[in-house]
Amino acid sequence: MTVRPFPYGLCLCLRFSPAKAASAAAPRKDYIMETKSRVVAVLAIGSTSIRVLVAELSPKGPWQVLDKAGKPITLGRDVFTSGQVSRESLLECLSVLRYFRELLAGWGILDEDIYALATSALRVARNRDVFVDRVRLATGFKIVIVEGIEENRLIYLAVRFALKQDFSPFWEDNTMIIDIGGGATEIMLLERGKMAAAHSLHLGTLLMEQQSRLAVGSAWSKRYLRERIRHTAASLSAEVNLAHIKSFVAVGSDTRIAAALIGTELNEHCRIISREAFMALVRQVQYYSTEVCVQKLHIPYAEAEGLVLGLLVYKQFLEHTSASQVVVPDVSLREGLLIDLALGVEPKLQEEFFSQIIASAANLGRKYHYDQAHNRYVADLCLFLFDALGPEHGMNRRERMMLEVSALLHDIGMFIRGENHHKHGQYIVVNSEIFGLRRDELEIIANVIRYHRGAPPSSGDIDYIALQRADRNLVLKMASLLRVADALDRGHTQQISLLQVERKSEVLVLHTVGNRDLSLELRGLEEKAGLFQDVFGYTVLLV
Repeated sequence: MTVRPFPYGLCLCLRFSPAKAASAAAPRKDYIMETKSRVVAVLAIGSTSIRVLVAELSPKGPWQVLDKAGKPITLGRDVFTSGQVSRESLLECLSVLRYFRELLAGWGILDEDIYALATSALRVARNRDVFVDRVRLATGFKIVIVEGIEENRLIYLAVRFALKQDFSPFWEDNTMIIDIGGGATEIMLLERGKMAAAHSLHLGTLLMEQQSRLAVGSAWSKRYLRERIRHTAASLSAEVNLAHIKSFVAVGSDTRIAAALIGTELNEHCRIISREAFMALVRQVQYYSTEVCVQKLHIPYAEAEGLVLGLLVYKQFLEHTSASQVVVPDVSLREGLLIDLALGVEPKLQEEFFSQIIASAANLGRKYHYDQAHNRYVADLCLFLFDALGPEHGMNRRERMMLEVSALLHDIGMFIRGENHHKHGQYIVVNSEIFGLRRDELEIIANVIRYHRGAPPSSGDIDYIALQRADRNLVLKMASLLRVADALDRGHTQQISLLQVERKSEVLVLHTVGNRDLSLELRGLEEKAGLFQDVFGYTVLLV
């Protein structure tokens, strides 16, 4: 897959209507898809197992699974006890990975087509860098440690693919997508198909087992589990009322085992369990030991080991919702990455995914009581200026989305205090989770918010200097556009309803239509357009 930016054409004279700004430019294809099929492998290093999936990617379809395998490991139990990977766990993982290296060699897969991912256990391990280096030297696998919010994104892609259009409540009702692992729980909340919140919680079965220090099924462990989930559910309900959740999508090996036992098929990638049947199954197995699970459910020991606790956690979350059934997609992080590789370049899917990011950002703004009308208006102005000045800034479609998020949240710091709200906003955003955005992208957005007002960046600004050079350039470009857009609504009245942009020599002329008092906007441009002039070389004139 080759990344090739597509240049915009420059419009010298454009008309702007805030209501139509989001669709002012046609969707742009930032990437060009390969026309030949290729065989790829995805390795996922989890808390309790290492799994591999071999698939053929084709331009005519998503993929075809050629092979899959998995082996249990004790990595998570080791890390969550001591905080780091022990010598024994390292050797165990190296042994499994060498076995998978031989397996992949049989398929003749090139190194650049092998994607090795690690999740929660390595995310928190103090010696994770040493582990990654040892694996690279011993096996050639280059491990990427996936952030929790990135794991959410890949799981969402996998769920979206598995449900297709066969389960309409996912697109129409409020939905919870939940994946409970050994070291973390990934949760996404959607309101009528739009992303409202996404969280990676430090709440996994191995962690809870160690923290409760009691056998699963005991009265004390039940109370501990109930209180932990109740507290988490209360926090989530502050964003989306869980009592209004009608669609409960459970991703994970524990629910896949349950679906294989008592579920009915929705399609080839998904099964459904009624709420009553799921609750009955959990009541039946809650006192089973691992050995009894192996004997009665006919599953491998490695899958039986955390099954009961996992199902109990799913049950506790389900009880906080009004969902009448449990939807179980037969997909995981690995399928999510395959979809990202095979279909992530498709323009329609890309635009739909960007809309989910924007919905998640808007929900964060509402959480901190932002001025929705002003922030949405400024975002629309930013998009308009972005589209008008394409060749001047050279940014791509994803960066356009990041600018929109920055504009939507530029005043979020007002929740703390009006004075220095740009700095407060930077703090809030960099310490938040927005669905679909990587940590490095959040840091760029937070810096854009930091510089939407006040002094421009300086050599003493540590958070800015810590960015890569290319990212610092992005911050300057985005912040300069945001300053101009914010100045055009200085009074928070959204009075500029129609706008023309004209470039004359070294002056960018912004034409307004209508007989309105623009004194506030002119004062705003006088104060805030200096960075735009420094970055792009144009003086901004409002007429």
